[in-house]
Amino acid sequence: MKTMVGNVDMDGADALRGALARGLRLYVVTDRELAKGRLEEEVVTQAIAGGATAIQFRAKNWDARRMVEVGLRLREITRDTGVLYIVNDRVDVAMAVEADGVHLGQEDFPVPLARKLLGPDKIIGLTVYNASQATAAELLGVDYLGTAAVFPTGTKSYADVAPLGLPGLVSIVRATRLPVVAIGGISKANAADVLSTGVAGVAVVSAVVAADNIEGAARELREIVDKCQQQTGP
Repeated sequence: MKTMVGNVDMDGADALRGALARGLRLYVVTDRELAKGRLEEEVVTQAIAGGATAIQFRAKNWDARRMVEVGLRLREITRDTGVLYIVNDRVDVAMAVEADGVHLGQEDFPVPLARKLLGPDKIIGLTVYNASQATAAELLGVDYLGTAAVFPTGTKSYADVAPLGLPGLVSIVRATRLPVVAIGGISKANAADVLSTGVAGVAVVSAVVAADNIEGAARELREIVDKCQQQTGP
């Protein structure tokens, strides 16, 4: 997937953003602590069976060797199923496992250096907390944006900043042409409200990873995503 958004004409950029946005519709983030003893391979396989369109491999406290070992197996699963595969934070691991891209936080690896290492054809996502950061991110050449938590969440990585709420999410969406993926406290109960803001997709952790029936939980969310996007257009 070509993602040279900063280096193509506007028509080409819009086409690329549209293609990427379709891959971001239901974005599942792994978390071993929430998986009830299930390994990443099982979680990812079931999530994809339920309709996940993107997988982010996140393992905050793992060493590189362990991440690469598991990451390579996840690469096989996502490649075989045609699902977008993103590695959280670790540019080195993303390169080693030949992921489709990497997702970075505001204080993680610098985006320009990540682009230099990954090349123009890999996807770079960036978490933003407000509209100003969303606008600035376009100049950095990232391909999509993640958000601070929309709703209160117990997932540690997203609990350090006050929730955006729907108004805060709308301000981010309106500030950028990039696809935006909302995360934080999203479930089948509020996914439709989140999607009504114009985001490209919803990212979930506990709503799928911690579910007793991972495939079923993913399927319920995918049905909501598809229904909302059919009504409003992708």
